[in-house]
Formats: sequence, structure tokens, C-alpha cells
Amino acid sequence: MGAALIRRFKEVYQEEHEVIALGTNPLATAQMMKARANRGASGENAIVRTVPTADVILGSISIVLANAMMGEVTPRMAEAVASAPGRKLLLPLTRAKVEIIGVTSEPLPHLVEQVITKRLKELFNYV
Repeated sequence: MGAALIRRFKEVYQEEHEVIALGTNPLATAQMMKARANRGASGENAIVRTVPTADVILGSISIVLANAMMGEVTPRMAEAVASAPGRKLLLPLTRAKVEIIGVTSEPLPHLVEQVITKRLKELFNYV
């Protein structure tokens, strides 16, 4: 998912904004770097130290759920993301036993398009 978000972000915004890829594991980060993130890091400490500096955080709702993604999202990571001062734009995708009521089920490409071309455009006019 991170790679899909970054790929579309770079298509729309080119190099107007710095994109930092933060993966729960090195493979996730490598995929986001291939999608043209400007910098990247993996693991709990990288996430905990970097998310407080982000203006906008993009990802699935799982990144604020302790022990999500088969335990890869540690409680410390989830707390850091949820507590970060930047705006969080979270896609309603999770494999955890969490159901978000009132949200329609959309495929990932549609959600990526919506967050990148609509919601971020609105935010960037105010940031």
C-alpha cells in the first residue's frame, strides 16, 4: 500500500514535497523507495522518531492499531503515529478484526486516487 501511495503522489506532485518512507520492515521500505520516496527507514525506532516531524502521515488505519499487521505495528509505533501533531490521512483498510462503520468498501486504487488527488490537494492549499 505504501508503494502505491508514493507512486501516485509522485505522479501528481512530482518533487514539490519530500516523501519519507517508513516501513514496519525493510521489505516494505524497499518497495516504497522503488516508488521514489526521497528517504526511507524501517522499524520501530525509525517510526517513533520520525512521525512527530511529519506534516502529513498517509497509511492504512492499521498504523494506529497496536499489534496490527500480524504484530508488526508495535504499541509504541501506534502511539507515536496517533500522537504525532501532523495530519493523519488513513485509508480504511485493515486485516485486524476492526470494522469501520459508515465507510464504504472501495478497492485500494480508488482510495489512493481519492487521498492523493482530492484530500491532499485540499490540505496543500492550507499548509
